[in-house]
Amino acid sequence: MQLPWGESPPLMLAPLQGLTHASMRKVQVELGAPDVLFSEFVPTSNVSQRRISRRDLEDSRTYALNVPFVMQLVGNNPHALSEAALLLQDNGVQHLNLNLGCPYGRMTTAPTGGAMLQDVERVERCLKALRKVVYGGLSVKVRSGYDNSRQIIDLLALFEDNGVDFIVLHPRTVVQKYTGYADHSVTKDVVAATSIPVIANGDVTTAEQGRALLHETGAAGLMLGRGAIADPWLFKRLRSGAAPKVDVAQRRAQLRVYLLRLLEECRQAYAGEYQVLAKLKNVVQFVEDEELQRWCGKIKRTRSLQRFSAMVESLQDTCVGEE
Repeated sequence: MQLPWGESPPLMLAPLQGLTHASMRKVQVELGAPDVLFSEFVPTSNVSQRRISRRDLEDSRTYALNVPFVMQLVGNNPHALSEAALLLQDNGVQHLNLNLGCPYGRMTTAPTGGAMLQDVERVERCLKALRKVVYGGLSVKVRSGYDNSRQIIDLLALFEDNGVDFIVLHPRTVVQKYTGYADHSVTKDVVAATSIPVIANGDVTTAEQGRALLHETGAAGLMLGRGAIADPWLFKRLRSGAAPKVDVAQRRAQLRVYLLRLLEECRQAYAGEYQVLAKLKNVVQFVEDEELQRWCGKIKRTRSLQRFSAMVESLQDTCVGEE
């Protein structure tokens, strides 16, 4: 078993398309220090001689942040997936993940992501092909089912037989997309039904929720998505033994530091004001603090980086430490 973490429970940054790009990963490491990073998903081509894009190959070379890094593949062709895995491993990637959870039905010659749960035989062929060539860690990120939240129980033997090292479970069905709630009673049942480490994912936005989820399900660790995008310090609060209260002034100060740091990184990585502004606005939409909603509404309507930066600077500048 090849796991990208040492001490348990690991706290992982989720793969979110358009959000967990290299600039975001760097800032998350600086501010929150997740134990494991995931890439955005890497599409594999079934027809092109270049199985993965030049941009994704470059991304695999720029992960070096002294934090274990998992690249996530999305595809439905066993041969294409195995060739993509070999390319990434040649670039130094040690851990790969197969996306069986994306609910937005990327269609090529057949369904990919979560839609593959409608074709379990294809899932098995893809995992067999990957396990033959992946010499490091191989994991899956999976929904609880396509339209049946108990389908995951029937998939566990398949994962065990094909050498899956750990499972990241988001306990919504694919057809739910992000509606309703993540049913972590399913997570608890999956943990009890398999010897494979299970990472719980879905609807964790506070440290209290995360600690309760670990206790109630017995999960090996947590993966944070929207909660960490809104607040990178969530990782540190989860690690602390206490339950520190973050008041409004501290939250505003932290958000100021976070967005200014991300602005700096995105300016270096992306050409054009519109592209940088779009990346930053994508982050603001996940901020749910009631006291900040008026400010969020205004900043999401800004049309220039200068105005965006000025509005971020206007946030109260107080201590940002996690005492």
